[in-house]
Amino acid sequence: MIIDFTVTNFRSIKDTQTLSMFVENSRGNLPENVVYPNTDKIGVLKTIGIYGANASGKSNILLALQALKYIATGSDELKDGDPIPYEPFLLSDVTKNAPVLFEIEFFTSNKMRFLYMVSFNASRIIKERLDFYPSQTKANLFNRDENSTWENITFGSLYKGGKKRLGFFQNNSYLAKAGNSADSPPVIREAYNFLRTGCKYIRALGKINTVHLLDDQNLLNAVSTILCKVDTGITDVSIENSDSEEEFAFLTGIPDEMKKRFIDSKKRKPFFSHQTASGYTEKFPEHVESDGTQKMFHLLPLLINTFKSGEVLILDELDNHLHPHISELIIKLFNDEQVNINHAQLLFSTHNLQIMSPEFFRRDQIWLTEKKDGATELYSLEAFDKNQVKTNSPYGIWYSDGRFGAVPKIDYRAIASALTMTGVDAKDA
Repeated sequence: MIIDFTVTNFRSIKDTQTLSMFVENSRGNLPENVVYPNTDKIGVLKTIGIYGANASGKSNILLALQALKYIATGSDELKDGDPIPYEPFLLSDVTKNAPVLFEIEFFTSNKMRFLYMVSFNASRIIKERLDFYPSQTKANLFNRDENSTWENITFGSLYKGGKKRLGFFQNNSYLAKAGNSADSPPVIREAYNFLRTGCKYIRALGKINTVHLLDDQNLLNAVSTILCKVDTGITDVSIENSDSEEEFAFLTGIPDEMKKRFIDSKKRKPFFSHQTASGYTEKFPEHVESDGTQKMFHLLPLLINTFKSGEVLILDELDNHLHPHISELIIKLFNDEQVNINHAQLLFSTHNLQIMSPEFFRRDQIWLTEKKDGATELYSLEAFDKNQVKTNSPYGIWYSDGRFGAVPKIDYRAIASALTMTGVDAKDA
């Protein structure tokens, strides 16, 4: 579970912004929305929702987690001299060439607590550090500064149990190199694997395809049951092989074995059963179903596996193609102690004001993004006076009224005038 995530100088984020899931007052509203992964002293929120105007930086907060994941677990693939994906805040001469900085504190599924920091520019990792908590006291595992090489990087006394000194280029993170090495100490692989597989990011407009997961019959049965229970009109879901080879005619010049694996993976297609008025069953291919049904179908295997593994699911625009009641359902499931027994976590952005309610969220679960001088600022409802914004306040209504900021500033007269002038010009022409 993520405890805190801090971003500096990334895309629309200029100054340091922190998204915190740490709970300071667990006795407040909705205590069931809080879990204690290790001790009763550190409470962590199961769900976080980010609201804000279009282009205010909601997606960039979540995208920063994906960028961190690449640096921490994928940069080992970079060859010497390859550029690092580097996207600083460009609207300031001070930041356009300055380092990006990410810092994340998290619990792994084994209840180990880590703190990882990395700073980089387009050509090199400038700083990198990994700490963990073997007790209540923090201990360093490794530390790298701008003068460090693989030969002189420093290690903490508790970093034991395997090979530590591994060769890396300036554009590789040490964590990516060591975490992907079979002879590195187990503690490093614990942190690496959480960032590599424990956080799943789904883009707002990205096409999800999870058919390959449904070779697991139990998972397919669960997905089918849920789709039948959310008023889609579906009575069953099946995965069947397509016998058509014509659609793969474009595959030429590829080794036969590789071609066969590719075709086999694409030939398995979902079909959705519906009951006709006369009582018969008709099977529809996926493209006939609504966009919302298609999204639910591909999202459900991820949700189910997330609950099984206790991972972090990051959804940009949760409500995209989904009815508000389905968004409510997903949030309720994550906050349900009987369902979410492995401490899975959901981070999402949304414009859905129906779920911006004390019925679903504590004040510290609702986060807002707003731009000032082109830069994203991030804050939660906890930043507001508790005597004015209470646990029973109508959050969504007050947000829509502009009491919390983070809403689009619309000049209706100017827009209407522009449209009117365009129409006049077109008529005169």
